[in-house]
Amino acid sequence: MTDLARMTDTSDTTHFGYRDVPTGDKEALVGSVFDRVARRYDLMNDLMSGGLHRLWKSAMIDWLAPPRRGAFDLLDVAGGTGDIAFRFADRAGPQARATVLDINGEMLAVGRKRAEQQGHGERTQFLEGNAEALPFPDQHFDAYTIAFGIRNVTHIERALVEAHRVLKTGGRFLCLEFSAVDLPMLDRVYDAYSFNAIPLMGRVVTGDEDAYRYLVESIRQFPDQDRFAAMIEAAGFERVQYRNLTGGIAALHSGWRI
Repeated sequence: MTDLARMTDTSDTTHFGYRDVPTGDKEALVGSVFDRVARRYDLMNDLMSGGLHRLWKSAMIDWLAPPRRGAFDLLDVAGGTGDIAFRFADRAGPQARATVLDINGEMLAVGRKRAEQQGHGERTQFLEGNAEALPFPDQHFDAYTIAFGIRNVTHIERALVEAHRVLKTGGRFLCLEFSAVDLPMLDRVYDAYSFNAIPLMGRVVTGDEDAYRYLVESIRQFPDQDRFAAMIEAAGFERVQYRNLTGGIAALHSGWRI
């Protein structure tokens, strides 16, 4: 499929993990997954990645390099529990603000509670909304981040266009997502771990094996690093590049609105 075709895709079906489902059903199905795991979501991230997700998220903030002085407005999409927003608030200057937008109310409830507990309540706000139709005016934010969320969006290309729309000229797009392993042998070990250990872990910790089986399958359905970079460019971003993390298990993609 060409980039233009991706941008105008009107298929009646899409993938939900390895299943084909009606396009209109995916949002509710994804929402159901995160409703069920919201309370243990951060704990499972630690267990599944052996804590690596914390290093990956720190690398994301390092690459963003938020300013220590002056106003700076971040939009963090699909970041309901606040992980990226809080890291941003810890690094940025006192005039910086983070808006967390997530489609899932349960995840947002966890984030709001954590914000108050960690002293970030005044510098972060939490809104329910859809990445494909952001409730913000054009050129509103200095940066847009999304971590481990874009693969769950029904129409990824629409979310990328919306990201471009709400960024100011000179604004930065950063995406952290699971990707394609690029080290020999690691890919086999990673597959065996993903399809066997992670669903079992999900059953033990959250009581929901199916949710984490979907997670693993959704990773395998996501475009690899080069294909995703091409989609970002097709949405209008320039100076697009990516960095592999831990042998490509995750990747950071960056682009600019020029």
